[in-house]
Amino acid sequence: MTTTTRIHALDILRGVAILGTLGTNIWIFTSVTGPAGAPGAAESVLAFLSNGKFLGMLTLMFGIGLELQYRSALRKGMRWPGWYLFRALLLLVEGLLHYVLIFEFDVLMGYAVTSMIVAYLIGRSDRAVRTWIAVMGASHVLLIGGVTALLFAYGGDAPGILDTGAIPGTWFDQVMTRIKEPLLYRVEAVFIIPMGIAMFLTGSRLYRAGLLENSERGARLRTRLMAAGLGAGIPLNLIASFADPKLALVDRYLAAPLVAAGLLGLVTALVHRLGERPGPLRAGLTNVGRTALSSYMLQNLIAGVLCYDWGLGLAQALADARPWWVVGAWAGICALLMVLSTLWLRRFARGPMEAAWQWAYMKPRARRAPGGDREKVSV
Repeated sequence: MTTTTRIHALDILRGVAILGTLGTNIWIFTSVTGPAGAPGAAESVLAFLSNGKFLGMLTLMFGIGLELQYRSALRKGMRWPGWYLFRALLLLVEGLLHYVLIFEFDVLMGYAVTSMIVAYLIGRSDRAVRTWIAVMGASHVLLIGGVTALLFAYGGDAPGILDTGAIPGTWFDQVMTRIKEPLLYRVEAVFIIPMGIAMFLTGSRLYRAGLLENSERGARLRTRLMAAGLGAGIPLNLIASFADPKLALVDRYLAAPLVAAGLLGLVTALVHRLGERPGPLRAGLTNVGRTALSSYMLQNLIAGVLCYDWGLGLAQALADARPWWVVGAWAGICALLMVLSTLWLRRFARGPMEAAWQWAYMKPRARRAPGGDREKVSV
């Protein structure tokens, strides 16, 4: 199996995860400012379908991407983590700008910090990595379990995705609120670092085990991943979602990552089963995946313009049409991203944010290269 095939499958997986993540965030963008009644059954089910699952897929694939960067550095005889830490720092800066200017629930900052930690672990022995996965995973389970036990003991409900409203006011009001209240809006990014470490390392090892290979061993691994992730994750997901609001943390941070692993196996299996069969959906998902960073930031900007009061204000104007207009908004933004990414990649090799990131990453390295030989510093 060729490397190109693996990367192509990874592009589709990224595209699915990016658009699926919008499926979670769209409920935040479309929330109505001020008191609102409890969501109806249809809205609860629709939110359940995306809550945390595709973000979990994206987290696993970040681990795969880190593994590819590690392998590339080894092939070129480069010191590791070395310049990768600068790459992670650039992601942290981009995430900070995204958080302040566009969306308070940015994930890039958390990924950047996690990748800095995992960069020192990814090259260790399989035994050491399994130990780290077990320790970080157990720490995360104990944390979620402990907080959930306190909720049952002393009352109160954990907030679910439908309880998380957008910041009201003008764009400037939103920016100032994010600046003034980082502890409120960044607590999740810190809260899930142990889970992120475990999932990054799991993604790395799944890649090494042949997850993306169109081979017998890859097929066996995907089958086991689907059986474990979907078989165990979906029942837990259903119970945590609908049995009691106090289980909201179990739903988002324990059940959803399990389902995400199963979805990773399922989508990869479908990609290989369909082969290289062309089609607009496949092309669109691939191109969104190739421009994943740009698409992630752009989809949140578009949703803000459509939904917030400083934009078109559709969240308020179409409040009575929930939840179906929300589904339509998600589908429309997804279609737009697929079209825009396809048109962009006809003229450029990378998405706009990817190109800016590459320039910022390569510029200082080119200056340090002997004789300005760019070939020696290519990534």
